[in-house]
Amino acid sequence: MDFITLTINGKTATVPKGLNLVEAAKRVGIEIPTFCYEKSLPVVSSCRICVVEIEGFNKPVTACSTPAQEGMVVYTESEEVVNIRKTILRLMLDNHPSDCLTCSKNGSCKLQDYSYKYDVKFREHDGARRGSEEADFTDTTSPYILRDESKCILCGKCVRTCAVVPDRNILNFGGRGFDTKIIADYDTTLENSNCVSCNRCVAECPVGALVDNRSYRSGRIWELETKSIKCKSCDYGCNMKLLQRDGKTIAVKAEEPTNGRPLCLKGRLLTELEYIEEPAKPYKKSPSENGNKFVESSWTEVLGLGGVLDKLLKLDE
Repeated sequence: MDFITLTINGKTATVPKGLNLVEAAKRVGIEIPTFCYEKSLPVVSSCRICVVEIEGFNKPVTACSTPAQEGMVVYTESEEVVNIRKTILRLMLDNHPSDCLTCSKNGSCKLQDYSYKYDVKFREHDGARRGSEEADFTDTTSPYILRDESKCILCGKCVRTCAVVPDRNILNFGGRGFDTKIIADYDTTLENSNCVSCNRCVAECPVGALVDNRSYRSGRIWELETKSIKCKSCDYGCNMKLLQRDGKTIAVKAEEPTNGRPLCLKGRLLTELEYIEEPAKPYKKSPSENGNKFVESSWTEVLGLGGVLDKLLKLDE
């Protein structure tokens, strides 16, 4: 493996050739802000929050799409870079609900974290704001995923992670300009769509636009303890997180689907069944005359056990 050496904020970094500046900076303990970037997803450089300044370049560049090169001198917090980030955050907040105190993402939201870091606040304005028009931006039709488009920052991570699994590919961009939003299939509800509730999108969302409905309002992040485990449903061994209070597991959340792990509803429900003493009732999506519908079902039916359970009980007799 070939290595190159560069300087980031005065620190010398020797990193593998081909690594982008976001990952190179991590090697020397420097975190560059990102919204749309995820190492395992295609790079689109849409949010621009990761801009950095490089000596010899005539303008700031996005760190996620710029490979580290030999001898580079990079500044991640120069005056120009900070001003650009403040402008981006200010525009985002101008178009964002100001309900941080009651948002389920409070304490684990990148928009909140970066706004605090760069001292950018909500401000009053007469312009339009997402979710303030007549259109309903909240989709509560799924018992597994709560979607609030008014909080979406259009980073596109949900779209790209959904597209990684070819037979899913449910989410996409719809509309134009200010009316751009994330849609499911042909702009229908999550219930009516072909969404399989794997929660890949929820795990990737950096704000409160997509939330795990099974763990929603289970507690504030600072009230809960977390424990990382592996799903035992199949050989993929997807990463799951147990949310615990006083040593008791109260919810299960899927973590980011890294290293080819696809995530699935069945695995998450099996993990709930294993670790939660009294899990909530499961739901199964079934076709109807008016499209797909979620129907409260038995655990046996949702997990696809059918006659297998009866056979196992008989064999164990």
